[in-house]
Formats: sequence, structure tokens, C-alpha cells
Amino acid sequence: MGSLAIDADGRFAGYASLFNRLDSGGDIVMPGAFARSLARRGARIRLLFQHDPKEPVGLWESLVEDGRGLFARGRLVPGVPRAEALRRLIESRALDGLSIGFRTVRASRAPGGGRRLLHEIDLHEISIVTFPMLEEARIASSRSAGAAIAAAIRTISTS
Repeated sequence: MGSLAIDADGRFAGYASLFNRLDSGGDIVMPGAFARSLARRGARIRLLFQHDPKEPVGLWESLVEDGRGLFARGRLVPGVPRAEALRRLIESRALDGLSIGFRTVRASRAPGGGRRLLHEIDLHEISIVTFPMLEEARIASSRSAGAAIAAAIRTISTS
């Protein structure tokens, strides 16, 4: 297992959401759910700690929907006490969860199971969290982050 992908400048990457996966709240994000929101909000999507609007800790440098989910690259802001603490926690592998904060725009229910399928969401923020609703939404190890970035670049260049 590689070390977590956070560099000397506080940059890190990982999947904030994965498509077609059931989260602990009973939601399943569908492919394309972020497209309109990313186009509309862009750089105004906030990087928070534990979904707390009083805890901005950095900036999202890149948010890309690919075939797997919402891939996020962010940077913690130096000099912000919480960001400095988060950097140390991420480096030591004590914290690695990511979680999306959003408003549902369009959803349906899965046949038979009643699970909520999220077709379009208005993304407001992505937080570094202790316990993500989607278990796989994590800051990536250096090895998997490199592979994910390469895949995202391939997806963008073929679109």
C-alpha cells in the first residue's frame, strides 16, 4: 500500500463519489449526475472539513466526472490551522474520507429495492471527513491516485 497522496504543497486527490454504488444513506449516484453542477458552479464548490461551512480548509483545483465517479484534486491552504492539522492527519493515514454536500435536483427510485437513484445533483461542497457515507470515497494512495489521474486525462481527451 502506497502512502497517501499529499505533497509538500498540501495537494491530494481521490474519488469524492463513485457511480452506481450504494451509500450508507441509501442513495446511488448515477453517471452524469454532476455534469450540470460542475459546469455551473465550477470553482465555487468549497473544500470543507466535516461539512462545516465555518471550516473551509482549501481549494478544489480540479473536479472531473469520469467513468468511475467524481475525481477531485485539491489543495489545503497553508497557514490555516485546521488545514495544517489535516495535512498531518492525512500524511499519517489517520484521516482519508471524502464526502459530497449537495441538493437533489432529479432522482428516482430503483425498481423493487426502493433505493434512491440520484440522476442530477447540485454540488455545493466536498469535505474531508472521518466517516464518509460512501465507504470507497477516499483520498487515494499515491499509486491509485496516479492511475486515477491518468484515467481521468484519457477520458477527457477522448470526450
